[in-house]
Amino acid sequence: MSSYAGQHTPPSHTGAGIREWLGLAVLALPTLLLGLDVTLLYLALPALALDLQPSSTQALWIMDIYGFMIAGFLITMGNLGDRIGRRRLLLIGAGAFGIASVVAAYSVNAEMLIAARAALGVAGATLMPSTLALISNMFSLPRQRALAIGVWATMFALGMAAGPIVGGLLLDLFWWGAAFLAAVPVIAILLITAPLLLPEYRSPTKGRLDPVSVLLSLAAILSSIYGIKEMAKIGFELQPLVALAAGIALSIVFVRRQHRLETPLLDMKLFSSRTFSAALVVLLVGLVGVSGVMLLVTQYLQLVAGLSPLMAGLWMGPPALAMVAAGITAPLIARRIRPGLVVATALALSTVGYLLLTQLKADASGIIIAVTGFSFVYLGLGTIAALGTDLVVGAAPVAKAGSASAMSEMVQELGVALGVAVLGSVATLVYRANIGAHLAPDLATDVSTAMGDSLWAATAIGDSLADNLLQEAQAAFTLGLNVIGLVGGIGIIGLAIISAVSLRHVQTLSEAP
Repeated sequence: MSSYAGQHTPPSHTGAGIREWLGLAVLALPTLLLGLDVTLLYLALPALALDLQPSSTQALWIMDIYGFMIAGFLITMGNLGDRIGRRRLLLIGAGAFGIASVVAAYSVNAEMLIAARAALGVAGATLMPSTLALISNMFSLPRQRALAIGVWATMFALGMAAGPIVGGLLLDLFWWGAAFLAAVPVIAILLITAPLLLPEYRSPTKGRLDPVSVLLSLAAILSSIYGIKEMAKIGFELQPLVALAAGIALSIVFVRRQHRLETPLLDMKLFSSRTFSAALVVLLVGLVGVSGVMLLVTQYLQLVAGLSPLMAGLWMGPPALAMVAAGITAPLIARRIRPGLVVATALALSTVGYLLLTQLKADASGIIIAVTGFSFVYLGLGTIAALGTDLVVGAAPVAKAGSASAMSEMVQELGVALGVAVLGSVATLVYRANIGAHLAPDLATDVSTAMGDSLWAATAIGDSLADNLLQEAQAAFTLGLNVIGLVGGIGIIGLAIISAVSLRHVQTLSEAP
């Protein structure tokens, strides 16, 4: 549906040529960047926390405001790309991402970093649907499109694999802000090569961008997540209940408005496809489990096992390489075995990883178990990132590729944000419930507050703590990770069953028309 002149033309059925494959290499750059951004920050969090001293709530917002803003603006940016051109939006977003990365790197307090992360999220929302929608336009044959999306997902995995290593080196040589500056050279290469190799795409029927829908979608997402976060932290109090109720109400208003609009922000007819809806559920739930576990495992390696940022980054290499292998091989296997079965099998294997995490102990002996378990978790992630995304995009009409791409990315980013917010908050609840019994009444107020807040806060004042208190904090944190492993394992095995049943009708890629 696109041409290099930016006109609306019918899709080619002769297959992609050399220019399309070179264009895919260009589109891999922002994908690689977003993968880097995920793991760089996870690894940098302990060092960042020592410097900026965020509260536990601020630390969670530093992690998840990025995902919230991406999820809130993806549909909007997908529509905006149709109007002004997807390549143009990609370039604008890339420039904004570079500027926000510099601001984040030189943040002087938690509030400034949260604002910079929010700006990164808005900019990231321009990159993600543009890359995936352009791939769907450039590769019209199902086998080629699936392989291209597999490469796209694999580049994200490579970014995640390189992130801990690059981040570890940067943190070892510089300061935590260098983790954000790693985006700058990637952005520079993208801005130079994209105009030369990428096609432009504009929708022939632009319609009017509805600002009310934009505000409703963002408000619904932020209200819902805030309510969930606060409920996990303080229980069923009035404030989180009101926020969650507001988020649900705003979501209902948003959906009803989309049904009434001639050119909706989100075409609700897409959900009439069983494949589309089921694949979105797989992506959402799968990412919830992975992101929550990722946050805790990276902290475990540094704050419990005592690894340096560089060594923790190196140990995170094998799990990310497992994701790379899954992203490459899953589309090839799906040419002979139905995608639903491939996804279900990978998720069942992923459950093994979650259950291994329930066996972790609060000492360095758990490193091998943590890395092995997380490798199984990432094997499932690589499969659903490649095949789940292709199922979503392939189930939509060609004219709706942009909306489908934005929905795919929105649920993945929302899944990441929910995982950090919900599972991170649950782990914090477990930590606080267990550490409270070890805090003596005569303990200094600042020490008691830090111990009761989080493991990274306790580690920050480690020199003033008795050895047994720090060990108790590490044990409480590890118990929280054990609980999350069990919860995640139960949820993912359920998701495997849903995948096998709901996607059983999807043909192999060789059989697809």
